[in-house]
Amino acid sequence: MSDVTPDLVRHLANLARIELDESEVVRFTEQLGVILDSVAKISSAIDENTPSTSHPIPLANVFREDIIEPSLSQEQALSGAPDQGQGRFRVAAILDEE
Repeated sequence: MSDVTPDLVRHLANLARIELDESEVVRFTEQLGVILDSVAKISSAIDENTPSTSHPIPLANVFREDIIEPSLSQEQALSGAPDQGQGRFRVAAILDEE
C-alpha cells in the first residue's frame, strides 16, 4: 500500500497552486495511491537483466519514398483564381500598410 495521505495531497496541491475541496482530496488520495502501487508493482518486476527501452516494439521507418509526379502548371493553378496578377494569386491586404 502506498504512503499517500490526504495531507500529502493537500501539500502537493498547494505546491501546484491548485485549490481542492475535501471530496477532491479524498478522490485524489485514492487515485494517487493506485498509481504509486502500480508503479511499484512494475518496478518490482524489473531487475538488472532487463534492458532499458524507449518503445516495447521495434520501430522501422514508416515514411514512403518521395516520388516526383506531374503537377499543375502555373496557368492551371491560377485558372480558377478570382483575382490574379504577375503570375500570383491576388488577395485583399490583411495588414495596414503605412
